[in-house]
Amino acid sequence: MPAACLTLSDFDFVLPPELIAQHPPAERSGSRLLDGSTDVPVDRVFRDLPQLMSPGDLMVFNDTRVIKARLFGLKSSGGVVEALVERILPGNEVLAHMRASKSPKAGTLVRFAEAFDAEVLGRAGPDDGLFHLRFPADPLALLEAHGHVPLPPYITHADSDDDQRRYQSVFAARPGAVAAPTASLHFDEAMLAALSQRGVRQARVTLHVGAGTFQPVRSENLSEHRMHSEWYEVGADTVAAIESTRAAGGRVLAVGTTSLRALESAARGGTLLPSTGETDIFITPGHEFRVVDRLITNFHLPRSTLLMLVSALAGHAHVMALYRHAIEARYRFFSYGDAMLLDCRTNADV
Repeated sequence: MPAACLTLSDFDFVLPPELIAQHPPAERSGSRLLDGSTDVPVDRVFRDLPQLMSPGDLMVFNDTRVIKARLFGLKSSGGVVEALVERILPGNEVLAHMRASKSPKAGTLVRFAEAFDAEVLGRAGPDDGLFHLRFPADPLALLEAHGHVPLPPYITHADSDDDQRRYQSVFAARPGAVAAPTASLHFDEAMLAALSQRGVRQARVTLHVGAGTFQPVRSENLSEHRMHSEWYEVGADTVAAIESTRAAGGRVLAVGTTSLRALESAARGGTLLPSTGETDIFITPGHEFRVVDRLITNFHLPRSTLLMLVSALAGHAHVMALYRHAIEARYRFFSYGDAMLLDCRTNADV
């Protein structure tokens, strides 16, 4: 089927609820790894990854840090409010998703965590559903002291001390994400050392993952979907590492769809360049990949933009077959679930 003929329904599948991982494995690198780099899938464990890489390959990680973006509070009227901070702005201001019985109006004060008052300045825009708030002090400090880990909607338990540690990569450095780059969660210090010993190089990008990563696609026509915007940065050192890897015949592996989106965003003009700013890149089958050769990724939601992205990289038919295999083999799905290794199939049938 030509890529242009694919619709939303082509990315649907039925997932038994019990396969949705509610907690991480005991050890980060103790998850399973579905090797989809060949036509026939191979069931592996994540610790096999170094043997699936070649000396001189480059792995690109997203070094974003998840902030405690979820807050619970009360309006002055007594109404309960739940807020999820999406973006921190200058002047102690934020953009946030808010859930309440009645949407708070401009001028409303919300007392969060029985600790501080935030003023609602109004809607951020007519279509994005975000509210503009002003905090009384540095938002990052207030969130760290009073916020909760923004676990995804399909994880049913309240956040715990274990989630504070495990819903975060070991190399997280730059705060700003409200969802984890989940492929990164499989890596521990021993795995990073084993990759280095193998001769696999490492580089970093930053993409602050937004809550829009869970936003459903509602139109059967994929071209009608409006992608959420996220802040990213690809530095000159990472560009240089990719160029030298290419020159030496090595492959570039993106750790997670967020790393991939950052790299492909920086190459949208045709050439990979150091880049920083907002990206709303929506990668669907038919996309011409300019940077990434391979991908480590978790399993994604049905009908999601991320499932479309991995299908663009490895071929729609191949990816959907891998998902059927994963369900039959009882892999664990989504943020705390297992991982998959994919190769870019430029000429693959969709």
